[in-house]
Amino acid sequence: MIGIGGSTIKAELEAIKPIAHVVQPIQKEEFQQRIDKACQLMQDQNRPALYLHSGTNLFYFTGMKWNASERMVGALLFPNGKLVYIAPEFEKGTILDFMLIEGDVKCWEEHESPYTLFVEIVKENGVEAGEISIDEATPFFVFDGIRNCQETYTLVNAKPITAGCRMIKSASEIAIMQHAMNITLEVHKAVARILRVGISAKEVSDFINDAHVKHGVTSGSYFCIVLFGVDSSYPHGVKSPKDLEENEIVLIDTGCMLHDYISDITRTYVFGKANEEQTRIWTIEKETQQAAFNAAQLGNTCADVDNASRVVLESHGLGPDYKLPGLPHRTGHGIGLGIHEWPYIVRNDHTVLTSGMTFSNEPMICVPDKFGIRLEDHIYMTNVGPKWFTKPMHSIENPFGIVI
Repeated sequence: MIGIGGSTIKAELEAIKPIAHVVQPIQKEEFQQRIDKACQLMQDQNRPALYLHSGTNLFYFTGMKWNASERMVGALLFPNGKLVYIAPEFEKGTILDFMLIEGDVKCWEEHESPYTLFVEIVKENGVEAGEISIDEATPFFVFDGIRNCQETYTLVNAKPITAGCRMIKSASEIAIMQHAMNITLEVHKAVARILRVGISAKEVSDFINDAHVKHGVTSGSYFCIVLFGVDSSYPHGVKSPKDLEENEIVLIDTGCMLHDYISDITRTYVFGKANEEQTRIWTIEKETQQAAFNAAQLGNTCADVDNASRVVLESHGLGPDYKLPGLPHRTGHGIGLGIHEWPYIVRNDHTVLTSGMTFSNEPMICVPDKFGIRLEDHIYMTNVGPKWFTKPMHSIENPFGIVI
């Protein structure tokens, strides 16, 4: 196998130079553009107010990083662009410090109801009745508190607005994601070189984290799945991963977070010499991944892409549907601030593919009690069709396409 083994952890880490700083984070002007787009969608959908809860959606629209907790912290956005933050009184100073997009700050004391305050703010801004859009990631206790303290408003899912904005990436977002993907791909290549018989999944995971850090991603790996041999037949791993043996499948799925955007790449190959079955399934997986890419055309749907994967698999006697040996899950998922977000590449998602969408292409093939093959790269849609973030694997003998 070309590019597999022959190096050491020490040598690979010493060879890495930091490059994460090359790309810039999202700027204030873009956060304001997101708010403007949300306001336009609110007007189009006749939504008089949108609640953004602490977490990903609050950050996406306002640039404010605030972790969700048992206390209600969020913001109300109105179609005219007015923004009102809601927070405990003792957090007001911190909210002002964290604020990027300016807005009023309305506070509640510990013994008071933030839900009543929510209703008061809505009324103060001229909303007498109607459907209030609630961030789909809002905890139930917040939703329930607002619902039970009033009978004037109907609370509805904000997904048409939040996903309507987040699902279409800007050039700046795609640039950050591209850089994060590039870093993770280089980590994958380094991982392959350090493999040896007896290496543990933990040693590999630790190396992957350290390699991301060396590249300049201070938070290290966002996640890491390392599976050898039969363990690879379980898509998301096993409780106690085994050590690597000769001629075994190696499946590594990892990524990092750069400026809040996530990379996610899976590479699968053999350490040693591939047998006939491993080669056959690997080759079908590559064909299936390419078929999904070919189906990811402007105007097609997410379901079309998933169906294209299954047509190929069934032509090779795998499946059908989610039966094994075959593909036990959807073909892919959207990616951005969330590692799994809209759109989803699955047969019941009829979202039409549009320029700016970003999603994974990973039609894994699981062979029970033997091994699994997952080749995962991501696609971003352009005005002329799909583009790869990272170049797919070359062949099972030369997975990374190294020129000799």
